[in-house]
Amino acid sequence: MTFDLDHHGDAEVGAGLIDLAVNVRRQPMPAWLAEPITASLGALAAYPDARPATEAVAARHRRDPAEVLLTAGAAQAFVLLAQALRGARRPIVVHPQFTEPEAALVNAGHRVDRVLLRADDGFRLDPALVPEDSDLVFVGNPTNPTSVLHPAADVAKLARPGRVLVVDEAFADTTYRPGDASEPESLADERGIPGLVVLRSLTKTWGLAGLRIGYLLGPADLVRQLKLSQPLWAVSTPALAAATACASPVAVAAEREIAAELARERAHLVDRLRHVPSVTVAGNPASAFVAISLPGADQIRRDLRERGYAVRRGDTFPGLGTEWLRIAVRDTAITDGFVQTLTDLIEERS
Repeated sequence: MTFDLDHHGDAEVGAGLIDLAVNVRRQPMPAWLAEPITASLGALAAYPDARPATEAVAARHRRDPAEVLLTAGAAQAFVLLAQALRGARRPIVVHPQFTEPEAALVNAGHRVDRVLLRADDGFRLDPALVPEDSDLVFVGNPTNPTSVLHPAADVAKLARPGRVLVVDEAFADTTYRPGDASEPESLADERGIPGLVVLRSLTKTWGLAGLRIGYLLGPADLVRQLKLSQPLWAVSTPALAAATACASPVAVAAEREIAAELARERAHLVDRLRHVPSVTVAGNPASAFVAISLPGADQIRRDLRERGYAVRRGDTFPGLGTEWLRIAVRDTAITDGFVQTLTDLIEERS
């Protein structure tokens, strides 16, 4: 089966539609973030200096700055890895997940094998499914589009000497566990796992998709290798200012508060969806979106557009199909309106 790996949620949105297709938080930017970004505009005559932001990100994750590579969005890191690791013999992508890793690998000339997690198992990661001879493995945690958060111990079991294990944690800052002040199941601070690379995004929680800022954490020798594939001055001065601000203790504390509120809004969405006839919620959602399956989902998606809602189609994700949709978590008022509209459409078709 052929999948449109280049299709993303922004293609679903349009004028007049309530956006449930893009997983970017849309709230006013806090002053501690807006002010340094605005101030950086006065320094655009100078070439970007990534050192202060690199040091700030390293300090947040208790790492050496040599283990940090700032990127123009986390998506750029997939391209750098695919280009720099052309010698990989057997790249594996664990699906369903964000399609950009596979697209980047294919565009760099790799032959990619897929490991498909099963819906009837809640899309749970089984490390034994990954072939032992794979020397490059990509896995998302929490995973887009299923919103499943894998135990860090299971992800770590994928590590091997001679293997690069890439964990996409673009949505790690959206996860929350009561009583836990950290990001549950994140491996971003781990330095002792061989070949571990962790990718992070700052665009989701802080609404910075247009600024393009993310970063990669990994072994210093691999970071040096990846940097050779990166264009000069790849990250703009305003994006560097954002990276520095988002690594501060103030930002981390605010992120945890936002994740707690998101957990409440997600629980409301999941509860409402589980009472909709014919709808099945995938796994145990833990991020800023929820995947659902229902008969006729592709037509339902079109009908929802006619009634003012944009949702993400699921058939472009390997391991899913036309019966799947992805829905972004929004506030309870939007959720209630959406679920009622979805229920009405399903009842009209029955």
